[in-house]
Amino acid sequence: MHKMCVMGVRTSWRTVADGEFFCPDCGGDRNYLRRTGRRRLTLLGLPLLSRGAAGPVLECSACHGHFGPDALDHPTTLRFSAMLRDAVHTVTLALLAAGGTSSRAARDTAVDTVRAAGFADCSEDELLTLLAALAADTGRLTGTYDAVTGGHCGHQGLDPCGTALAIELHEALEPLAPHLAPAGRESLLLQAARIALADGSYTPAEREVLSTVGSALMLRPAETNRLLAAARTPS
Repeated sequence: MHKMCVMGVRTSWRTVADGEFFCPDCGGDRNYLRRTGRRRLTLLGLPLLSRGAAGPVLECSACHGHFGPDALDHPTTLRFSAMLRDAVHTVTLALLAAGGTSSRAARDTAVDTVRAAGFADCSEDELLTLLAALAADTGRLTGTYDAVTGGHCGHQGLDPCGTALAIELHEALEPLAPHLAPAGRESLLLQAARIALADGSYTPAEREVLSTVGSALMLRPAETNRLLAAARTPS
């Protein structure tokens, strides 16, 4: 014998927006509906008294799961790939700006690194042209350097190419870092270290850039130093 539910609460949903997000339950990029609702007390299935607002929620179009708006804080797979690609590109430019342009080995390693990150058509001329533009822009952001970098970047490292590149480093790495596993953050720093070591030992300017990269990737100074030392040891 089936029991009838006499009283209950029903939510009526209304779609107010849509888009694409990374669904935590599906584990991939999906379309979503942003929905708001009204709760109503029901009697014998008939809506009676209002019980207030519900949501907003994001409803996955595939699994129909409901998630809070903070699910949009996680980048989609496509966006994450672009963030990682741009981060590698920015770090590479910073290391070349610290003195790597004088070495053929460093330039070749830089180009290979950027291509492997997703810029398949990247060339040495393209990187050098970007560096020349940054050098011409020296001092454009004077006064905001310490505020943005938190005082972690010394003037021997990034500042010779202007504060713009130092700020771009933090802007490229800090939003990415929370979405990288510890191994991913370490891998990104080690990639940068290999560019710096392509022409010999770290210079003070390169070391300063790498310390800044480690800080922006939420690595402790001791971890950064350990990884930079490990990169110097032949495998």
